[in-house]
Amino acid sequence: METRAHHVLIGAFTIGAFMLALAFVMWMSKTGVDRRYAVYDIVFTEAVTGLSVGGLVQYNGIKVGEVRELHLSEDDARKVIARVQLDASAPVREDTRAKLALQGVTGLSFIQLTGGAPGSPPLRPTPQHPVPVIPSEESALSKLLASGSDIVVTANDILIRLGEIVSDDNIRRVSDTLEHLSEFTGTVAEQRAEIGTVVHQLAEATAALKKTLATIDATANATNTLVREDLHRMLQTADGALASVNRMAESAGLLVDDNRGAIGAFSNQGLRQIGPTVLELRETLRSLKQLSDKLGASDSLLLGRDQPREYQP
Repeated sequence: METRAHHVLIGAFTIGAFMLALAFVMWMSKTGVDRRYAVYDIVFTEAVTGLSVGGLVQYNGIKVGEVRELHLSEDDARKVIARVQLDASAPVREDTRAKLALQGVTGLSFIQLTGGAPGSPPLRPTPQHPVPVIPSEESALSKLLASGSDIVVTANDILIRLGEIVSDDNIRRVSDTLEHLSEFTGTVAEQRAEIGTVVHQLAEATAALKKTLATIDATANATNTLVREDLHRMLQTADGALASVNRMAESAGLLVDDNRGAIGAFSNQGLRQIGPTVLELRETLRSLKQLSDKLGASDSLLLGRDQPREYQP
């Protein structure tokens, strides 16, 4: 009996020690989990199509956690609450925002966190929200799904217009245009020698025109220079002539002022003496004219012209 009781005590002690060790391990693991992870709620006001429990949660493209729960809000069924478990080191701040994103072409959605300026305070629990709430933004995926019907209508319109563009009539017109283009290309190929000659002549004419324009430009520049220089000299000469005339006029005025008395005496006496002299000169000229007439009449005798005829009875 004593041996059996001894074994019972040993077994009980062993079981109790094992249970204590298991409880300690579980407490330590819970403490480690609490220290390594943080829980947040994200409220979406749109459909979370493609998002499921265990879905990824990324922060600027880096995985920081996963979705733990998904359920509708008790106050408003239009809202979806996603409880996520994130790494405790994730910099979730008050200006951090969440939105849905599409993962590749698989159709699965995940949560993308953005924002979190360095100066913004960390997101903490409040009495109203023991679990911190991360606000959400409308995603491009939601906009795409919302405008799906419009996209389908637009696609149908585009297909209809494409069908009108590739109609038989348009295909025939395009074929005719290509045929005409082929004929034109063949004609150009046949006339390439003449086209080359025309191009060469055009190049020569362009070169000659450039030379002519250069010559005209040089001539115009020379003419402008010559005109400016001649005009400058003419203006200088005219200024000198005007200055000389002014000086002569001033000298004449001074001369007249200095000899005004002599000029008055000459006009009174000299003019009375000039009158008889002019009359005598006129008589002399009349006498010279008469003498010239007489000499002209006797010119035949002096030069032997027109000898007188002898009288014959």
